Amino acid sequence: MSKQIGILGAGSWATSLSVLLAKKGYLVRMWSILPELASEINETRKNESFLPGVEVPSGVQVSVQIEQVLEDVEAVIFGVPSHAFREVMIKAKPYLPGGAMVVNVAKGIEEDSLCRLSQVFAQEAGPEMIKRYVVLSGPSHAEEVGREIPTTVVSSSSCMESAGYVQDLFMCEHFRVYTNPDMTGVELGGALKNIIALGTGIADGLGYGDNSKAALMTRGLAEISRLGMALGANPLTFAGLSGVGDLIVTCTSMHSRNRRAGIAIGQGKSVEQALTEVRMVVEGVRTTRAARQLARNLRVEMPITEQIHRVLFEGLSPAVAVKNLMTRGKTHEME
Repeated sequence: MSKQIGILGAGSWATSLSVLLAKKGYLVRMWSILPELASEINETRKNESFLPGVEVPSGVQVSVQIEQVLEDVEAVIFGVPSHAFREVMIKAKPYLPGGAMVVNVAKGIEEDSLCRLSQVFAQEAGPEMIKRYVVLSGPSHAEEVGREIPTTVVSSSSCMESAGYVQDLFMCEHFRVYTNPDMTGVELGGALKNIIALGTGIADGLGYGDNSKAALMTRGLAEISRLGMALGANPLTFAGLSGVGDLIVTCTSMHSRNRRAGIAIGQGKSVEQALTEVRMVVEGVRTTRAARQLARNLRVEMPITEQIHRVLFEGLSPAVAVKNLMTRGKTHEME
């Protein structure tokens, strides 16, 4: 009998992972909060709203009843936006089968609590459950994974046996999975790169070139590493898939919602107009506010994040933000 996997969420990333798992022979049940989306996928085998052009195998069934989705599954994949993770976790908790692995694929920091999502999970499920919690992260646009374009990601957990389970669950000829024990670093790399992608998008919208983008990515990685180390992460993680790897793909691709939103802002559109134009969740906006507060709490210098915060929430002109960064006081690169 095929193993059963539950996926909470039916957006682009959740759908692409459901396709991958179904093609590996798993029975996949996916939860959608939208009845019309559940009907669309079940009846047409398409998710044109979030993952157009990709056929969803018959091994994937979608329900609006979370208890049906989670019945007798051996793994639960949380594919909801980071700001909804706690709410969905609370809703799912009564139906989580004992012993089921929990895999989170969202990238963000909870805005009110400033918690990483593994911390949110521990608060809601209990600290003893953290060994069954795994983060899947890395440079992985859903649009490409759904089309079986070769992709490489990282599975991270405080329990390497759990990380290995998720590695085996997803790994196939077009989707390679490494393991990493530094869950703090993996979570932060995946979340914070979205801020820098907003920045590179803004630079593109202003008409700047490759030099500007390279500078933002490089100095952005320095900021990510500084905050990560202050929170106990291994600095080597930021040189890996969930660090520089995810940073590259998110800052350079038009698949990136954060970059596309940044381009619109750089072209003079308001934040609200930019988000409406992108149509899907732009994680970097909320993450910018959370990261800026974390940096201030820990006295970590994050000048790019600070300027992007001022653009997003204080009405600062993007061109002035660039000038502020370029005219800062002299520093050593290794500081």
